[in-house]
This record gives sequence, structure tokens and C-alpha cells, in this order.
Amino acid sequence: MATFLVRWYVALWAAAMFSSSASAAWHKAESERFVVYSDSRAEDLRKFAQMLERFHFAMSLESGREVPNPSPSNRLTVYMVGTRDNLRDIHGGKSSTIAGFYIPRAQGSVTFVPNIKIGTRASQSAQIGSRRKRGNDGAVDGTLRILLHEYAHHFLIGSSRHAMPRWLSEGAAEYFSSARFNEDGSVDIGLPNNDRAYEISQAAPVPLRELFDYDLYRENRGNRYDAFYGRSWLLYHFLRFNPARKGQLTRYWKAVAQGTDSLQAAENIFGDLDGLEREVKSYGRQRNMPAMRFARQDIQIGQVSVAELPKGHAEMMEVIMRSKRGVTKTKAQKILLNAQSIAKRYPQDAAVQAALAEAEFDAGNNDAAIAAADRALSINPEEKQAFVQKGYALFRKAEEMPKAEQAAAFAQAMKPFEALNALEADHTQPLIHFYYSFVRRGVKPPDGARFALERAIQLAPFDKRLAIEVAAMKMAEGDPVVARYVLAPVAADPHGEDQAAFATGLIQYLEKAEDGKPLSFAEFKKRWDAQNDEKTGE
Repeated sequence: MATFLVRWYVALWAAAMFSSSASAAWHKAESERFVVYSDSRAEDLRKFAQMLERFHFAMSLESGREVPNPSPSNRLTVYMVGTRDNLRDIHGGKSSTIAGFYIPRAQGSVTFVPNIKIGTRASQSAQIGSRRKRGNDGAVDGTLRILLHEYAHHFLIGSSRHAMPRWLSEGAAEYFSSARFNEDGSVDIGLPNNDRAYEISQAAPVPLRELFDYDLYRENRGNRYDAFYGRSWLLYHFLRFNPARKGQLTRYWKAVAQGTDSLQAAENIFGDLDGLEREVKSYGRQRNMPAMRFARQDIQIGQVSVAELPKGHAEMMEVIMRSKRGVTKTKAQKILLNAQSIAKRYPQDAAVQAALAEAEFDAGNNDAAIAAADRALSINPEEKQAFVQKGYALFRKAEEMPKAEQAAAFAQAMKPFEALNALEADHTQPLIHFYYSFVRRGVKPPDGARFALERAIQLAPFDKRLAIEVAAMKMAEGDPVVARYVLAPVAADPHGEDQAAFATGLIQYLEKAEDGKPLSFAEFKKRWDAQNDEKTGE
């Protein structure tokens, strides 16, 4: 049972922490929903993984939603990369303020963060120690909030296929990201979000009508620093805890999910929006706010195992993290040299050889990738990453074959995925590539292949590329209604950028298509690419 709390609007972070003594060893923590890699102490890493599991369970209790346990290979993998400088280097972007990033994808969602200080306002905090140089760069508390924010998105998408309006998506993620993990094992949800409180007071205001009408917000935004996130959080918190508006938030979301325009749904359910504006502003000026506490006995998490990585695997972690981040052709060549050097020293380490297979594949070396994957499988016949990389390389080779030879080549390429499917029935890659084994050679996929792709999106609803693939399949089947349904969360993704824009354009194309006119994903994509090439001058 949850209990309601009242907390001061300005809360303090305690200085207490776990020991941050350096450790030269890399460890891997595994739980039902998470895999965490860090060069921290084993016990610190165990507590961190337990904290993530507690967060998931508290979100489930608070929201009333349940997310089925993922298959082992579809758990969220967290890489603790050291300092913020290490993080920026792996990210590869130009931003100097990045404190963590998340990549949702069917082949294994990943998040990268600096080594984290786990803040627990006025209670307990923890520092995950690292053998790397630690600087006073202020990343720790904000980094944890970013990780919780992104996992909240991951949870909310995984528990419902209905698209959330952008203010609701961000407001909910901000609401959950201020969680506190207490020494007695309880978890507090809905604590005041101090960063957003500052934003509300200092940044350009965003009226509620603009939250509900995102197109209007974009028209008025310009280049200013505004309070979109802060106002989204405040509105969500207000609607969640105001007794007079109990149930309105759920009814609003359901109305939007059923096709009602966001602004219209807000007017229908919240009533006078000017009055709501005044209420929310008044709520934000309060000196205290309610929150919810979930007792330790109500949060039932499974076991967390922690193991030290073998020496070769530990040395290969830098390569693995950069590969999982995603590489350009130039970077792939540099990473490969490092991977090859390490693999020569550890020829009997299956994880090392599987990592080399990925590096070889990224560098475009199909045969070398297959050879490395075979070495890994000869050492460990259940090395799943080796099956994946061998399958990828065989598929790429099959695509380059003459048309007359492709049927046999794709059948051969499916063998690693078939073996992987026997090991893990809900691994997404065998399902996806069964479908690809037909469409990539221009053959209409049979029902079994189409069902496999649909199963994959059920297992990985957060993968935007996969959602677009499923939408294209549904268009080919003459089912624009389901295609729009699958695309809606992609279009609404506040961090979706190009993919969100593409999904939005595709939805508009589907809505404007004349009755009886054949729907063609290929035609739309050709037009889209031409329009964007023209915009960029390419």
C-alpha cells in the first residue's frame, strides 16, 4: 500500500554515501529487467541494480500498470562509463552538458551514464566507485535523474501502445524521475522536482494551451529557453494529487488514445482551461507538495547476481561500449584495431571473440565477423551475441548475392537465428530476421513471418525503426488503421527527431490517402527522401 507524504518544495541531498574506493575489476550485475556493467565494487553494483528494480516495482504500483519481464537479451543494459568526459567521448556529440543517454532498440536497449551517485533526499545516497579518474564535474545527482527519466519512458511505452501527448510523456517521466530510495527499503514517488521548479521560475513561461496543442507550442517557441518540461511536470503532479480532479488525467489520456484532439480532450475533461491555468500556478507556489511512499514489504524484487568479468572481457569493455553506442565507418576501423589486438591475447574467451565479431561486422568485414563468431561458439555454444553477429554478416552477404542464389543464401543466413531462437524463444532478432529473409529478396512474406514481426514489436514496443517496419508491412496488407496505431507512439516521441518527423509525415499520408487508392510505403519514402534532400541541398 502506498502512503501519502508531504515534502518541502526545496529538499536537500544528503552527503552520506557508500565507499567509493577504487577497484580495478569490471563487474556485471544481472536482475530480471536490468544488466549493469561497471568497474565498481561488486556490492555497490548489486545495490544499484536492486535500486533500479525497486524503481520499476514502485512505478508499477503507482501507475497500476504491469510490464511483463523481458526475455534475457531484451533487458535494459546500463553501461557506467566513468566520468562525464568518458561519457562525452563515447557519445561523440558536441554537447558539453550531456549527462547520460538512452538508445531504445529491439536488439537490446542500452543506456550510458557516468558512474552514479545515488541521491536519496534527506536520507541515503551512494557513489558507484570507479578506477577511472573521478572529477568534481557535478554529474552525479543529475545523471541518476536522467537515467530514471529515460527508464520511465521505457516503462510507460512498454506498458501501453497508446501514444502519449508530448507534455504527458515528459511530465510523467519527470514525475517519476524524482524518486527517492530510503534506507528502510521504501521508495518515494512524486517528490517535488527541484530542477523543474527552478526552470518554471526562470525560463520563458509555457501556457497550458500550448502544452495541450504541441503545434501551437512549436509555432511560438522560437529559440528561447522555456519551461515546457517544468510546466509538464507541474501539471502532471497537480492532476495526479488534486482530489477534485481525481481520474481526469486517465480520462484525458484515454480520450486522446481514442482519437480526440489533445486540446479538445483537455477542454472536454478539464473544463475551463483558464481556470485550470490559475489553479496550476497557485499549486506551483505552495511551499510543500504531496508524494507517495511505497513500503519495503510491498516492493518485491527478485535476486540480483553480480560477477567479476574475466580479464579479457574486462579489457574488451571499451570496444563493447563503443560498438553498442553505434559507430561510423571511420570509427569502426579504429575500434576494430583495438578489438583485434585484445582478441589475439584472449583467443579462448567467447565474449571477447563475440565482441570482435561485432567489430568486424561494423567495419564491413563479413567473413572475418563469421570466423570470429564461429570461434566464440566453439568455446561457448550458447554465446548469444555470436549467433547474432554471424546472422547479421550472413544476411549482408546474402543481400549481395545474385537473385538466383538469394533463396539458398538467406536460408543459410537464418541458421544462426534459428539456433538462437532455440536458446531464447523471445529473442527479437530471429523473429525480425525471419521476416527480413523474405522481404529483402523481394518475396511476399508468409503469414508466419508477418506474425513473427508483430511478435517482435510486442516484445520491443520502444524500437522506433521496428515500429516503422511494422507500419510498412500493415500498409502492404491494406491496413492503414493498424499502421497509424503503430506509428502514433513514434510520432509522439519527444526525443524521436528524424524518426518522429518521418512517422508524422507517414501518418498524414495515410490520413490523406483517397479511399481505394493503393498505399505504398516505398512511394511515400521516395517522396520524403526527395523533400529532405531538397531541404538540405543534397
